[in-house]
Amino acid sequence: MLSTILIVIAVIIVVFLIVASRQPADFCIRRSLAIQAPASAVFPFVNDVHEFQEWSPWAKMDATSKVTYEGPPAGLGASFHWAGGKSGEGKMTNTKSRPDEIAVYRLEFVKPFTATNIAEFALKPEGNQTVVTWSMRGTNAFMFKAMSLLLNTDKMVGRDFEKGLASLKALAEAK
Repeated sequence: MLSTILIVIAVIIVVFLIVASRQPADFCIRRSLAIQAPASAVFPFVNDVHEFQEWSPWAKMDATSKVTYEGPPAGLGASFHWAGGKSGEGKMTNTKSRPDEIAVYRLEFVKPFTATNIAEFALKPEGNQTVVTWSMRGTNAFMFKAMSLLLNTDKMVGRDFEKGLASLKALAEAK
């Protein structure tokens, strides 16, 4: 009886590992929100790493997080490093900046896991508003492929993107 249970458990584990290995390697999480403000009023909030701290859902999540800045305050080369108990540790560096259109960042996560992803903030004027699309893309290591079978990471991270975009909207519309 015990050997049968162990065989069943082993088969379940092997099937889980096979299914996990066949999950897509690449991922992209994307959320958009219309903001009642011109792109010129929204862009500084996504292009200036100091302003990013004002609306980022992760900056609000971890009051113990220590943030240090490098390079210019905004645009190409602007970066910040964070380290905190809840937020982990990493660095975000601007790699592309076109005023009132797009800001792209290289995200380097160090703790609690290592990963390098790309975050993008695309601004598209539509009438008297600007549609901001926040996306993050990267490649899943095997551990994240397995986790994706148990957790909906698009939904989890997407929820944070939605909170951040709502905070961005409030700040930009108040400006």
